[in-house]
Amino acid sequence: MASRAASAPPPPASLPRIVAASLIGTTIEWYDFFLYGSAAALVFNKLFFPDSDPLVGTLLSFLTYAVGFAARPLGALVFGHYGDRLGRKKLLVLSLLMMGGATFAIGLLPTHATVGSAAPVLLTTLRLVQGFALGGEWGGAVLLVSEHGDARRRGFWASWPQTGAPAGQLLATGVLSLLTAVLSDDAFGTWGWRIPFLLSGALVMVGLWIRLSVDESPVFKEALQRAEARRAEKPEKLPLVSVLRHHWKDVLVAMGARMAENISYYVITAFILVYATTSAGVSKQTALNAVLIASAVHFAVIPAWGALSDRVGRRPVYLLGAAGVGLWMFPFFSLIDTGSFGYLLLAVTVGLVLHGAMYAPQAAFFAEMFATRMRYSGASIGAQFASVAAGAPAPLIATALLADYDSSTPIALYVIAAAVLTLIAVGVAKETRHRDLAEVEARDGGAAETNPAATAGTV
Repeated sequence: MASRAASAPPPPASLPRIVAASLIGTTIEWYDFFLYGSAAALVFNKLFFPDSDPLVGTLLSFLTYAVGFAARPLGALVFGHYGDRLGRKKLLVLSLLMMGGATFAIGLLPTHATVGSAAPVLLTTLRLVQGFALGGEWGGAVLLVSEHGDARRRGFWASWPQTGAPAGQLLATGVLSLLTAVLSDDAFGTWGWRIPFLLSGALVMVGLWIRLSVDESPVFKEALQRAEARRAEKPEKLPLVSVLRHHWKDVLVAMGARMAENISYYVITAFILVYATTSAGVSKQTALNAVLIASAVHFAVIPAWGALSDRVGRRPVYLLGAAGVGLWMFPFFSLIDTGSFGYLLLAVTVGLVLHGAMYAPQAAFFAEMFATRMRYSGASIGAQFASVAAGAPAPLIATALLADYDSSTPIALYVIAAAVLTLIAVGVAKETRHRDLAEVEARDGGAAETNPAATAGTV
């Protein structure tokens, strides 16, 4: 049968190449995105908002950081629509070019001292482009892998594009850490901060070369052929319309699942650079080194969590991560308050390991919820609309709470509340790990399945 042919895993040599194409792209995209977050915490408050109080300047810097998240839902809608109509590969190439170009341009921006108020305006505009591109990147990257692989090890293989986040964080933090170590504060603040942004241009060329070498997924090709055959009889509904009509519960589950994952990550990796340096008396270099080492551990554990989700299910692993992050928040800040590098490293590492338990199965979990011809739209909308309420304001809210209460307690409670929301969302969902993506067929623009087993992905 055609569906069986489509669901068969690709030859052994091709799947690693597909994973590499997704991973290199997501690594570059997240490098660009996290580089901005780290720079926002370290230097942008002085370069683009110099007339403000230091903490207020940091708040304004994080506000431009949050603007990038605001553009992500729009990117999800546009890239999701065309990704479901034209294919995953074409849109992934476009997202990489947009993100890399915007990041390279940030490295060339004049500062407030040169062009005045135009500087933060230009910075915000480029941040919007970054967010728009990233909104379309994630869904396509994880679907390209998920749709090429088989259900038995989908959690493991689909988790590899997820390692692009810690890999990008590792790369961005590593470059910044190296520069702050070899350059004086004046040199870094004057010109050194531009180097990591300009490096993005070279990275994009490498990623583009690898990404252009892979083919579209067979699952999508077959779904496209069926859709074209049906189109002669009845026009196909827009992917967004079909998602909101037939998968709205799955979209809500995906959004709820993202709350603890997204908020905890940006508190642990972005806000920590503010908290550790201003409240715990830790040097900028020490905080960067802790995030650098912890990101390496994070990278290593994500495939392990993904493989575990293939054995025990997506939900148990995800629930473990959400509960763990919530329980870890008070010890997390207590360890940082000691001012010890060892305790700081322990706090960030454990936090990211627990975060990985949510992030690793997320790719397969979300992909398995939606029918092929609306999967890019559904997964992207669920993931990126949640980022506006979760990751976007997380460093901003955490910084504001610290300014108002001069305590980490409200910040810990904020993350715990997000963990409760995620526990509820994932708790009401049904297990999806046995679902065959090739057998998920959309009839009449909907999400009817061709066999009973496929209904395991609905709520």
